[in-house]
Amino acid sequence: PSADAVLEINYLGYEPIAQAVGSRTNITFTLRESAVDVDAVVVTALGIKRSEKALSYNVQQVNSEDIVANKDVNFINSLSGKVAGVTINSSSGGVGSASKVVMRGQKSISQSSNALYVIDGVPMFTTARDGGTEFASQGTTDPIADINPEDIESMSVLNGAAAAALYGSDAANGAIVVTTKRGKAGYTSVTVSSSTEVMSPFILPDFQNRYGTGLNGQRSGSSIYSWGEKLRREARYGYTPNDYFETGHVYTNAVTVSGGTDKNQTYFSAASVNSDGIIPNNEYDRYNFTFRNTSYFLKDRLKLDASASYIYQKDQNMTNQGVYSNPLVPAYLFPRGENFDLYRKFERYNEGTKLMEQFWSSDMEGGDLRMQNPYWINYRNLRNTDKKRYMLSFSASYDILPWLNVAGRVRLDNSNSLYTQKLYASSNTTITDGGKNGHYTEARAYDTQTYADLMVNINKTFGEDWSLNANIGASINNIKTDELSYRGPIQENGLPNVFNVFDLDDTKKRAEKTGWHDQTQSIFASVEVGWKQMLYLTVTGRNDWASQLANSPESSFFY
Repeated sequence: PSADAVLEINYLGYEPIAQAVGSRTNITFTLRESAVDVDAVVVTALGIKRSEKALSYNVQQVNSEDIVANKDVNFINSLSGKVAGVTINSSSGGVGSASKVVMRGQKSISQSSNALYVIDGVPMFTTARDGGTEFASQGTTDPIADINPEDIESMSVLNGAAAAALYGSDAANGAIVVTTKRGKAGYTSVTVSSSTEVMSPFILPDFQNRYGTGLNGQRSGSSIYSWGEKLRREARYGYTPNDYFETGHVYTNAVTVSGGTDKNQTYFSAASVNSDGIIPNNEYDRYNFTFRNTSYFLKDRLKLDASASYIYQKDQNMTNQGVYSNPLVPAYLFPRGENFDLYRKFERYNEGTKLMEQFWSSDMEGGDLRMQNPYWINYRNLRNTDKKRYMLSFSASYDILPWLNVAGRVRLDNSNSLYTQKLYASSNTTITDGGKNGHYTEARAYDTQTYADLMVNINKTFGEDWSLNANIGASINNIKTDELSYRGPIQENGLPNVFNVFDLDDTKKRAEKTGWHDQTQSIFASVEVGWKQMLYLTVTGRNDWASQLANSPESSFFY
């Protein structure tokens, strides 16, 4: 070796050491144990930070780098494969649609088995509305999908009743606790990120091309099955649904700004998601704006934290399950003996009605499925949602003593959305309530959640062996949701394809108003006693007074 060569030794749990080799052939090293603290701290219920080894339940933490490394419009899908025991199923609605998150198996056959989402210690009780089924096929988004993944600092997955006991029955299926970013002191940092995702169908079923339209070897018997007469080779069109699907794209752009002093830190972010799906004329757009400020007063004993978020989201033709209004049904069941290219031009001008009308085989309109041209569904059975949402939160924390702290939080989460469905004239009358001039639906939904809590936190040691960690508090949660919808066929003597609530048929139009208002008042406590940082005893309790039980003999329940 050269005269200035250096030999370096590294070993896990010990400090690295290096010595110059020089002309020596025998070198002795003495390694010293590393003094690095490896005691992990995780965020648990109500945003409380705890030592991981003190927990008697499973908590798995995911850092922001793992969430944004492979971006998904609904960041919950990014947890797939990163958390043990959690099954994540994204819906068929496409980009931005709701996902189902189940921890270690279904808990109920009649109710949701979804986990509870918690943002900075505050439960997000607003959930995705039920999507359309047989006749509607309306897709839905999940409120948690509105969160900008760039704003996430870390996520903790709490599994089991003991883990989520401080949230009560709402967290019976487990909880996903999201901690968002705030400004960092000392310097100003600007982060810009941009990504493009290209989508195509991963797996498609295999199709036979030997037999044409029909059943039992005959052309007659069915107009939608493909087990008719054997086709001549020149009559085999070889159609597959891949001829119908398009290449989808997701464009994600974000910018974050963080900075401040030891006394005041500020964080700001803006992001956009723009997507066109693999289904023709399917689109999803979302725009996020977040501002957060953290300040310290009274020699850092008082901490104030305020944040505001605004989300504008819109989608077109987000498709749920169902039959009559789902374009995948005719795209998958298109008979093997027909030429699909004939129907790509999905409408033709009718001189008699002076309208562009659906072009589709009358043979395939019949039967129980009432199939339409899939492109007609895409472009002339339009489903649109426009949603505006804002979230405001404020928290204050005061250190009364070095081991005694009092903290309070309040969070307001409001959203309003407009959903419209336009079924153009010549759409199948099964879904237009018999109307031949078209059908229109307009639904306006309003959701409000107000949450507030107050906690006293104790973190004290007694001598060298004993420790006490206690959290005692009370909370109130107020949820209100309202939806007003108006729907019906366009009147016979009205103008076709003029979509508004004033031109609907007086005898068939329907107005519906639904909604509910719940309030839950709670007290809770968690007390942990530790001995020599190796043995811990934890007791947790919660009592809820729910408005649904206000007139019942037992108006509260205890955990």
